[in-house]
Amino acid sequence: MMQNFDFAATPHIHFGVGQRALLPDVLRNLGSRVLLVTGGASFDDSPLCQDMQEKLAALFTLYRESLSGEPSPAWVDDVVARYHGKAVDVVLAIGGGSAVDAGKAVAGLLPTGDSVMAYLEGVGEGKIFAGITTPLIAMPTTAGTGGETSKNAVLSVIGEHGFKKSFRDVSLVPQHIILDPELVLTCPAHVTAACGMDAFTQLLESYVSQTSSPMTDALAWSGLQRIRDGLLLAVTDGQNIEARSAMLYASSLSGLTLANAGLGSVHGLASPLGAFFPIPHGVACGALLYEAVRLNIEVMRERDNDNVALKKYADVGRLFSRNMGLNDVKAQDALLVILKSYACQLKMPKLSDWGVKDADIERLVRHISGGSMAGNPVVLTHHERVLLLQRVI
Repeated sequence: MMQNFDFAATPHIHFGVGQRALLPDVLRNLGSRVLLVTGGASFDDSPLCQDMQEKLAALFTLYRESLSGEPSPAWVDDVVARYHGKAVDVVLAIGGGSAVDAGKAVAGLLPTGDSVMAYLEGVGEGKIFAGITTPLIAMPTTAGTGGETSKNAVLSVIGEHGFKKSFRDVSLVPQHIILDPELVLTCPAHVTAACGMDAFTQLLESYVSQTSSPMTDALAWSGLQRIRDGLLLAVTDGQNIEARSAMLYASSLSGLTLANAGLGSVHGLASPLGAFFPIPHGVACGALLYEAVRLNIEVMRERDNDNVALKKYADVGRLFSRNMGLNDVKAQDALLVILKSYACQLKMPKLSDWGVKDADIERLVRHISGGSMAGNPVVLTHHERVLLLQRVI
C-alpha cells in the first residue's frame, strides 16, 4: 500500500520566459492600490525593473517599500503600521527570498495591523493567526529559497541574542506566483551560487527526509535533475536562459518539498548560524552540505544500514554522476565527491570566514532548530552535531 500523506499546494504558478507580461492583468483582478515590496539593488537598478515599475505606476496607485538584507520584525512592523488603514488591495513582492518573505509577512498583517511578534514561532506571543490576509503576488528574481511556494515568512534579528524564526500560515502563500527566468538574469554569480546551493540543499534534504512522501519525492527528483543540469552553468554563464530556467524551476519546487516533507541537519544549523552571525542563508547551506551528507551517510552505515535514505542518497549519486551502473555504496561515495566538487567550484567558504570559532560550537548546537532538524534521516547525537560543526569551521 502507498503511504498516506497530506500535500499543501500552491494556488497559481505562471512559469516561463516573458510571463511577467501577465502581471497587469493579474493585478487588475485583485485591485488598483498596490504595495510593491522589493529587495536587492542588482534587480532594482536594472532597465527591466525600471520599465516594469514605470508601467505599473501608469496603471495603478503604486506604493513602494524596499529592504536591504533579511527582513526583521521591526522592519515588518514599521511597514504594516504605515499602510494599515490605507486600503491596500494587493501586495506585490519582487526580489529574492528576503523580499518575498517580507511581502508575505506584510500581506498577512495589513488587515489587522498586528505586530508580527504576536505570531512569530518560538519568540512571539503565541497568538493564533486568523488567516485573513491581503492578496499577495510573488515574482522572484533569485533562484534559491523557493519562498514563493512555502507558507512561512522567515524573519531575522542578527547578533548575540539574535534569532531566525518563522511567521507561518497556509494563507500566507501567494495567490499568484510569476516565475520568469528573465528576471533572474541580473543576479550576480556569487549570489547565484549561494542561492543555488540553498535550492540544492532543500531538495536533497526533503528527498531523504523522514517525512517525505511519494509526491514530494517526485517533485524533489525533478528539481534535482534541473540542479544537475543548471547550477554550475547558471553561475559561469549567467545569461544562459536555459540554465536560469532550470534553477528557477528547481528553486520553486524546493519550496514545495520543504513545506511538505521538511528538511534536515543543514537547515537545523543554518538557523542559529544566520541568527548569531551575518552569514547569508545560502552561504551557510553551501558551507554545510557536503559535511552534513557525509556525516549522515557515515552514521547510517554504522548503525542504521537499512535506512531508506541510504538508497536515496545512492540514487542521487547515480543521477549526478550520470552512471546508473554504480552500486549503492559507490554511488553514495560518488555523491560525496560531487558535493565537495560543487563546494569548491562555487567557492563556498568555511564558517570561520564569517567569524565562527570553535568556542561558538556549543552555543550553536544548543540553538539548533528542532523543527528543521526533525526531518534528518538519522537522529544525530550531541557529539555528532558538534563534529559536524568542527568539520566546517
